[in-house]
Amino acid sequence: MSTFEWSRRVLASAVEARVFPGAVLEVGTRERALTCLPTGCLSYEPGSTEVAPDTIYDLASLTKVLATAAVAASLVTRRAIGLDDPVHRWVPGWTGADRQAVTLRHLLLHASGLPAHRRYYERLEGRAAFEEAICAEPLEYEPGTRSVYSDTGFILLGLALEHAAGRPLDAQFDAWRAAAIDAALPLRFLPPRDWRARIAPTEMDPWRGRVLVGEVHDENATALGGVAAHAGLFGTAAAVGACARWWLRAAADETRPIYREFVSRGPVPASSRALAWDTMRPTSSCGTRMSPGAFGHTGFTGTSLWIDPVQDHYVVLLSNRVHPTRAGDAMARVRPELHDAVAGDLAHV
Repeated sequence: MSTFEWSRRVLASAVEARVFPGAVLEVGTRERALTCLPTGCLSYEPGSTEVAPDTIYDLASLTKVLATAAVAASLVTRRAIGLDDPVHRWVPGWTGADRQAVTLRHLLLHASGLPAHRRYYERLEGRAAFEEAICAEPLEYEPGTRSVYSDTGFILLGLALEHAAGRPLDAQFDAWRAAAIDAALPLRFLPPRDWRARIAPTEMDPWRGRVLVGEVHDENATALGGVAAHAGLFGTAAAVGACARWWLRAAADETRPIYREFVSRGPVPASSRALAWDTMRPTSSCGTRMSPGAFGHTGFTGTSLWIDPVQDHYVVLLSNRVHPTRAGDAMARVRPELHDAVAGDLAHV
């Protein structure tokens, strides 16, 4: 029986090298979690609380796949939206001849022509202001011709999903979680005050002038009230693992082909993107030992989820690598090293 010793060593080495103060790793199959490895502390402060299995992390861009993709696929299943609906059907301000062909599918594939990022938070607040600003953005390339990872596009996607459903994104996600997984799982936008002691801090944020604990790290998500399609979820490794098991089963369900479509590489030239998800490449953060059918995503705060339906396993890594600062790129080395170590450990399970 594997003790996941190689994985433990990679995590311990990363803590020692101050890549992150602490982390939680969960590995499992479509049926169950196999291991949960908490390592390190919540911060670098002397006497900081040790990380535990129930430590809560800012999931950052895992929001795109855990919340937004799940809500979008659910709406497609109910025929409330279509993937090839033009964006202007749901966002009336999306006008102009250059963008009439942009669809919800383009937004999910990061292929809409919208720029990667804009610092809207410096001058804007609230959904109406963001919607107006994004609708006025010049497109940077012809939609569908290439993929540029775009928070801007996902913010617009979230607004479109809210208009289509007539409900806020967080309410839609809470309903999905209750129906698909478990309403009691610690996985939500706007974490309540009684979670605070278990939440790992993120950055000493110069914009807000404080260390962030239980406030979304992403500034644009903050300006949107903490609920956005690109960032905002908080949760535990076990809650993310429950979502991973759901996607493993859903993607294999031949009666619901929409979920397989969401995790399959799209048609955009030279892109590894699926619908919201990314897919396996030799240079991916999931390392070299997952199958070509693997799909996953990373989060800026130090989080990731990779799922391999062929080998029937998933890997959740939650950390606060942005504490106390986002400077540094060592996480890019640690992620593939850890996933390869997990693969080695799984060979001995």
